[in-house]
Amino acid sequence: MKKRPAFPAQLDLGQDHPAPTPRMAVTRVQSSAQATKGTTALAKPASVTPARPARAKAPAATTVDVAPTGLGLDSAQVRGRMVRKLYEQGIEDAMVLKAMETIERHRFVDSALVNQAYEDTSLPIGLGQTISKPNVVARMLALLRQGRNLHIDGKLGRVLEIGTGCGYQAALLSAMSKEVYSIERLRGLHEKARENLRHLRAGNLHLLFGDGMLGYAQGAPYAGIIAAAGGEAVPDAWIDQLGVGGRLVAPLVTAQGQQALLVLDKTPQGVQRQWLEAVHFVPLKSGVA
Repeated sequence: MKKRPAFPAQLDLGQDHPAPTPRMAVTRVQSSAQATKGTTALAKPASVTPARPARAKAPAATTVDVAPTGLGLDSAQVRGRMVRKLYEQGIEDAMVLKAMETIERHRFVDSALVNQAYEDTSLPIGLGQTISKPNVVARMLALLRQGRNLHIDGKLGRVLEIGTGCGYQAALLSAMSKEVYSIERLRGLHEKARENLRHLRAGNLHLLFGDGMLGYAQGAPYAGIIAAAGGEAVPDAWIDQLGVGGRLVAPLVTAQGQQALLVLDKTPQGVQRQWLEAVHFVPLKSGVA
């Protein structure tokens, strides 16, 4: 039986690698990686809804409509307004909404675009990649927690994220999960995510540089796997590393050649798949860069 890594992961970086930031494990994975964050084109959440976790009450309206400018981005009112919009768009998972209200999205975008941080839009993060718009991120996180075999009321267990990007979704996952492994194939984004996440000092978050298409077997089995790149098929490694009762949420190319969200549940009886709304992410790739 394969031995799981220590928690937090104990690293053997060797002489050529600097020590990781305290309380955030940074591991180099041998081999090459998957694709990174992409954008999605979503209208509204699909009507197909598995068993829901805790449902949020409608967020209370504030008396002041704060414009997202300057230092005002640090205001909880700005994030509260974003959360209210997400709720109105059909995101009702209380833990997802709480995480998105807590994690400051403006810390993960370039300074020139910071005034757009809480708009429902994707933004460039460098190297031809983007941070997905809040509705897409919230939708996929809510789906991850709605597994028909999970019936989650509390935090997820161990989660694998494919495509760290700028680190925003990894930060949200760390607030919603007991342990998170997030893997990125572009070194520039991997390093940027390390810097963006440093202030959180998240002891349950492990950033990996390597081949996302191979997953990360040392951390398996996972209660959830979430991907931000669309492939032609779900890699066998992901399914193997997903625990029974776990759920995978990822964009995938359909038989018609278009991308759509795939929800895959691993049950004692086998793998069950559910196709949802059309999306548009960057293609899933192997190889680091």
